[in-house]
Amino acid sequence: MLRLAVPNKGALAEPAQTMLREAGYRQRKDSKELVVVDRENSCELFFLRPRDIAVYVGEGTLDAGITGRDMLIDSGASAEEVMPLGFGRSTFRFASTPGAFTSVADLSGRRIATSYAGLLGKYLADQGVDARIIKLDGAVETAIRLGVADAIADVVETGTTLRNVGLEVFGEPIAHSEAVLIKRAGVPETNGFEQLIRRLQGVRVAREYVMIDYDIRVERVEAAIKITPGMEGPTVSPLHREGWVAVRAMVPRKDHQQVMDRLYEIGARAILVTAIYACRL
Repeated sequence: MLRLAVPNKGALAEPAQTMLREAGYRQRKDSKELVVVDRENSCELFFLRPRDIAVYVGEGTLDAGITGRDMLIDSGASAEEVMPLGFGRSTFRFASTPGAFTSVADLSGRRIATSYAGLLGKYLADQGVDARIIKLDGAVETAIRLGVADAIADVVETGTTLRNVGLEVFGEPIAHSEAVLIKRAGVPETNGFEQLIRRLQGVRVAREYVMIDYDIRVERVEAAIKITPGMEGPTVSPLHREGWVAVRAMVPRKDHQQVMDRLYEIGARAILVTAIYACRL
C-alpha cells in the first residue's frame, strides 16, 4: 500500500483533503482520525502536522506527502518536490519597522526572528549575509516590539497582519511557496505513487479548464479553432443542419468568458460551457 502523509491542521489541511477526495481517495469521518486505510485504492492516509511531513517522508517512514514548499525547504529533510498542487500559495518575506531596512544586505550583523530557521539560513548563506537568526515557534510579528529582533522573516499572504502591528515588508521575496506533493529523494516512484500523480494532475486540469461546445458554419471553422485549439485539437462533428458543424474543446477556465465573446463575434452560436468533474490526460 502507498503510505501518504496529509496535513491534519493549518491552511493546507482542508484544501489537501478536498483535492484527495476529488481524486477518488477515501476521507476520514472524524477530525480525530489519524490513519485512514483506503483498500480500494491501496493507500493509507496518515494525518500529521504539516511541518513534520517532510521529515517522515525523508526518513522513508512514509512514501509520499502533501506539505508546503516552505516547510519542505525548512525541514532540511531528504525529500524532494514532485509536483505543485495549485493551492496554499504564499510568499516568504522580510519585514521591519517602516524605513529601517531596504534590502537583505542591510541585515548583516542584525537579528532576524523567524519560525523557518532552516529556510532563512539557506537564503542568507546564498546571499552572503551574516546575520543572527532568532528561532521562534509561532507568531513572530511582535518580536521587534519586544526587542528580540531587528527584523522578521515570515510567510506573507496579504500583509494585513504586519500592517496591523506597524511593520512593512522590504527587499525581494525570500521564497514563493504553495502546497506540493513530495517523495523521498532518490527513490524510484512506485505504481501506487504514479497513480496518485496522475489523479492529482487530473484534478488540477479539471479545476483549471472547462469544456466549451458551440455550433458554427463550416467556412468559419478554421478561425474558430484558432480561438479554441483544445489540448490535442478540438472535436468537430457535422450537424443535421447543412453547412454547420459542432465543435467541442477544452479552454482555460479563467478565460472562458472572453473566448465566448470572440466565438460569438465570428458567428458561433449555441455556445455552452460546462465544468469538468475529472480529467486524465
